[in-house]
Amino acid sequence: MTVEKRRILVAGNWKMNGSVEMASALTQAIGDGVSDVQADLVLIPPFPYLLEVGRHIKRSPHPIGLGGQDLSIHPGGAHTGDVSGGMLKDCGCQYVLVGHSERRQDHLETNQVVAEKFLAAQRAGLIPILCLGETLQEREAGQTDQVVISQLEAVIDAAGIAAFEQAVIAYEPVWAIGTGQTASPEQAQAVHASIRARIRASSDTIGGQVRVIYGGSVKPDNAREILSCEDIDGGLIGGASLEAESFLGIAKAAS
Repeated sequence: MTVEKRRILVAGNWKMNGSVEMASALTQAIGDGVSDVQADLVLIPPFPYLLEVGRHIKRSPHPIGLGGQDLSIHPGGAHTGDVSGGMLKDCGCQYVLVGHSERRQDHLETNQVVAEKFLAAQRAGLIPILCLGETLQEREAGQTDQVVISQLEAVIDAAGIAAFEQAVIAYEPVWAIGTGQTASPEQAQAVHASIRARIRASSDTIGGQVRVIYGGSVKPDNAREILSCEDIDGGLIGGASLEAESFLGIAKAAS
């Protein structure tokens, strides 16, 4: 059964870039240009710019979501440098990324740690955007489904399938992040279909409802073809999210 659901586009490539001036200008430009966009938009800036971005979001005539790039597994306490889900919520966030490939690689986050962060996000009232993806070596070895589904199952085991009623899943092949390479629509659709099939195996209803989005060098000129795939419900936008015109072009393609 096909379930109609609103597409979602997440500007997730701010990473450790920008300035207050850049965050302000970019958010205002996006807010000014979304009047004819029929998709949910979420901006995910670095922590120091959350309040500035949130201030501009409130002025936008089109609802725009706000998210954090990461969160601690702890709700508070003596964890210097960490940011809790409650703090993100207090800054106006509705979403948070968990399991981004750079967190897995740079900070050695295991599937178990990612699952704990997923749970921490939901306890704080945030919608986790769970990132899954394989490296080029793993793809070339024919291990894509094995890697991606094992990442997903770690969270299902910890949180239960019902938790995915309030979650977004992002498939982001590591080899396509910031490289200019993009999974073909056929490659992306195949992995998205596998992810959805795994969710459906536990709950057909949730499997049909959960939004599974693609991340990896999506641009205005390839967005329509990628986003038209049956199991792709939106995008975790890379470098194109740092330019309002490009991000809005993708948003309009999604509409």
